[in-house]
Amino acid sequence: MKRVLLKLSGEALAGDKKTGFDEAVCIDVAHQVKKLVDSGIQVAIVAGGGNFWRGRSSETIDRVKADQIGMLATVMNCIYVSDIFRFVGMDTEVFTPFVCSSFTTLFSKDATIKSLNENKVVFFAGGTGHPYFTTDTSAMLRAIEIEADAILLAKAIDGIYDSDPNQNPMAKKYHEICIRDIIKNKLTAVDLTASIMSMENKMPMLVFGLKEPNSIVEAMSENFNGTKVTV
Repeated sequence: MKRVLLKLSGEALAGDKKTGFDEAVCIDVAHQVKKLVDSGIQVAIVAGGGNFWRGRSSETIDRVKADQIGMLATVMNCIYVSDIFRFVGMDTEVFTPFVCSSFTTLFSKDATIKSLNENKVVFFAGGTGHPYFTTDTSAMLRAIEIEADAILLAKAIDGIYDSDPNQNPMAKKYHEICIRDIIKNKLTAVDLTASIMSMENKMPMLVFGLKEPNSIVEAMSENFNGTKVTV
């Protein structure tokens, strides 16, 4: 693979703190991504916002406003993580689908491809710019737009299970599963919109736990121990 999109959950960035940033976790992610970049792989990143905001759990705030707050949470995450990446020696650029003062660059495919070809790690913040779409969907959309070879889906658990392993100790882990089976069995690895886009556009995914040692690098090797989602 020559170009991948890495989806980081906000919860994973928070580590054991559960909220905000765990700097050690973010620095570890940066060092791992640098290994990929140094090997010639182009990397784009989407970060969720769950370490700051989960609007769908609110019963008082309008859904549109809640989603807008979530978009801004992802902007904060991408600005922070991109600067950690710069700290370890990479060039970065943060794109948003809406004008965000001088903090970010307005997204376009041409500008993104130019940055990737300049060996920059690009961050896609702000989701799709519209409510009712999750960061899973925005990650899938951007991966398709930039013609990535696959999505690396780094989560708080180490793959896809037939039920929630935090609630069911007998949950079965899939080492490989077709996207059609994810849709058919209503598994919650990614949301339904993202799953259908994956199927229609033949975008494979590698799902793994960010906490696993060297997990991002291992996802690109024969030692991958997560779940491969085929199309």
